[in-house]
Amino acid sequence: MVDPNDTTSLEYWMNLKFLLCSIWVFGSILIALFLIWRYEGSHHSKTYKETTRLERDWDSYDREAWMPCVKEIHPAWLLAFRIVAFCLLFIASTADVVKVGTDLFYYYTQWTFTLVIFYFAFGSLLSAYGLFWQHKMLTVCSLDIDAQQAIYEPLNHVDLENASRQQGGSCFLQSAAFWGYIFQILFQITAGATMLTDSVYWLVIVPFLTINEYPMNFLTVLAHSLNLVFLLGETALNSLRFPWFRISYFIFLTAFYVIFNWIVHACVQTWWPYPFLDLSAQNAPLWYLIVAVLHLPCYYIFALIVSIKYRVLARWFPESYAICLR
Repeated sequence: MVDPNDTTSLEYWMNLKFLLCSIWVFGSILIALFLIWRYEGSHHSKTYKETTRLERDWDSYDREAWMPCVKEIHPAWLLAFRIVAFCLLFIASTADVVKVGTDLFYYYTQWTFTLVIFYFAFGSLLSAYGLFWQHKMLTVCSLDIDAQQAIYEPLNHVDLENASRQQGGSCFLQSAAFWGYIFQILFQITAGATMLTDSVYWLVIVPFLTINEYPMNFLTVLAHSLNLVFLLGETALNSLRFPWFRISYFIFLTAFYVIFNWIVHACVQTWWPYPFLDLSAQNAPLWYLIVAVLHLPCYYIFALIVSIKYRVLARWFPESYAICLR
């Protein structure tokens, strides 16, 4: 007799529950692909005005990766915050892995936590690049600004771009804009995944599953709170945008995680990191659908936070507001 919980058996996968769960997962991927095809890139621009706007947006990816949201905040403060966040998150993650073991990477939480660590490491590099490039432009180009002011006040991005073009640095800036574009996508994925991870943990796992399967400890609580705290601090300082259609990349991350678990369990009989991923559960399709729908509030609540931040800055700091409303 075949064990219904044996994930390596064909019977485990050949049923209506797996079909429905597959529809939720691959249907989400198709929707995400459509959104990227429809809204990402300039190949759908029909007019010169739209093309010009997209080119201007592309040029802004570079400075937005390392410039704070208001001009009074020096980029060095954003760099310092990112370095501190990276160090603390890396220490917390390392301590957790040492205590629990590498099995921790079966969990979506650890995927998200690792992504946040990588985000702050990448952000620190881009901030360091921005400070270096700003200093280089101040040194090489004769701009209308005295040396003392240059130490404490970031250059206007128009001056930096004009100076770089005069020095033949347009190719370098295009490369920097590409990495700034990747960094913004990483920010949007990280924000959505962190909101999803912490929401599921505090709203589902803690109330319903802690006693039986998920004992709480300091490192576990830290992994489901510290990442969001630092991301909110980063959001308060940075000037990154948060377009609605980039929820697509967030969906890709979760879908890849689910498919990864399916492949692992199809090859090896092992435990499920989350009970609601187990396809033998009676309500598995419902759980998959709930988690899929949760992507919407998790992403758009964070998008709302970003939108409120820009509106508050535009109202409170109209003269020093570094970027236009997104």
